[in-house]
Amino acid sequence: MNAYRDQYAQLFKDGHNVILIAISADADTALASWARDAQYPFVFASDTGTVVGKAYGAMSKYPGITNRNLFVVGPDGKIAYRATPFREIDPTAYTELAAVINKLVPADSTAGKGQ
Repeated sequence: MNAYRDQYAQLFKDGHNVILIAISADADTALASWARDAQYPFVFASDTGTVVGKAYGAMSKYPGITNRNLFVVGPDGKIAYRATPFREIDPTAYTELAAVINKLVPADSTAGKGQ
């Protein structure tokens, strides 16, 4: 999550025409505290029942642990890119992600727009 925070402006066009939602099986109170303390500029959603995790194949073979998956949903509502699992320690994973987002949200579409 720190990599997303640290690269937010570049990867996610500083929130212009891009919405990042991090979904976790952690309780909403824990996520809110963590997001506030780490100053994450994006939204967290709690999935304590793991409904979303199960639907998107994020459940690990180890009980209580989820895989780190990443999905980019295009403007048409369809999944435009999936990284399952997401290779968060591989710098090329962020290059790939940026390329996908740039293709879906051209640079000129963010000019003069607010969040």
